[in-house]
Amino acid sequence: MNQVSLKVLIAEESPALRQKLAEILNRGGIEVVGEAWQGRQVVELCEQLRPDLVLMAVDLEGMNGLEATEQIMAFSPTPILVLSDRPTHPNCQKVLAAGAVDCISSRDWENGLVRRVRLVSRVAVITHPRARLKRADLGPPPPGGLPRVRLICLGTSTGGPGALVEILSSLPPTLQVPILVVIHIQPPLGGGFAQWLASKVPRPVDYARSGQLWQECRGRVLLAPPDRHLRLAGPRLVLDDQPPRHSCRPSVDVLFESVAQEVGSAALACLLTGMGRDGAAGLLAIHRAGGLTMAQDEASSVVYGMPREAVQLGAAQKVVPLQQVSTLIQEACEVTS
Repeated sequence: MNQVSLKVLIAEESPALRQKLAEILNRGGIEVVGEAWQGRQVVELCEQLRPDLVLMAVDLEGMNGLEATEQIMAFSPTPILVLSDRPTHPNCQKVLAAGAVDCISSRDWENGLVRRVRLVSRVAVITHPRARLKRADLGPPPPGGLPRVRLICLGTSTGGPGALVEILSSLPPTLQVPILVVIHIQPPLGGGFAQWLASKVPRPVDYARSGQLWQECRGRVLLAPPDRHLRLAGPRLVLDDQPPRHSCRPSVDVLFESVAQEVGSAALACLLTGMGRDGAAGLLAIHRAGGLTMAQDEASSVVYGMPREAVQLGAAQKVVPLQQVSTLIQEACEVTS
């Protein structure tokens, strides 16, 4: 009699280890439905893919395994099998206390991983409200209904150049909030895009540089350079060549997820016209962090791919025509000025 096929989500920083784990599971007749190397990724993918089990390392990029476990068990409860060679370590014990079911070390992978995955996947997990309580502790937004906007970020792809010109040209010079942009344009066309955009809009435009203090870039538009991810790390901008997300580098998700973590409720993000689904999960992360989120509507989009994915996820608080985006940005910034 054939065993029921299981769907597993793997969360591990090392690409080589993710590949090894996937090979072992596939040989055992278990389907790997997704892979993640960041904590926020595994939370979002767990909600999107609804796996039967999450196989997760304690140490993940950005949000760690403990925080990811709290989020998963609060909002999409799923059996979690922890990857750790130190099951008695306090960090591992904290993950188990947060709702993970069991722990497995690397020495048991070859002969015991498939059996352990099948056993743990049968455990009936319950909701752990810890992450919900933490979110409630943050309290409601300040009076006026909108958070103080310290950073604006835009993500786009096909049709993006025209959309960016429309929005940036309509913003008044008095709006002095930093604006970060990820657009999918590959070299060699991407190399001159900042100069082209600067010639079309009445504010400084340039490519972001690693180490820049983003709060000091008031009124400026900073683009992710071609083939480099742009992210926030505390007060500074970081460029890197980590693997593409959704076949995209730069990736909107990479920027938006870091903005959710570092800026939270003080961020305003908009996902514009574009093909694919890059940016939808990141927009949802900003929404959950208390930021203001928007998506361009279908009628005004050249390609209604990325915005549609965000709308389907419930990531966009407002779905608006392109012509209204700059107006809403101005209103959000003026409320708290």
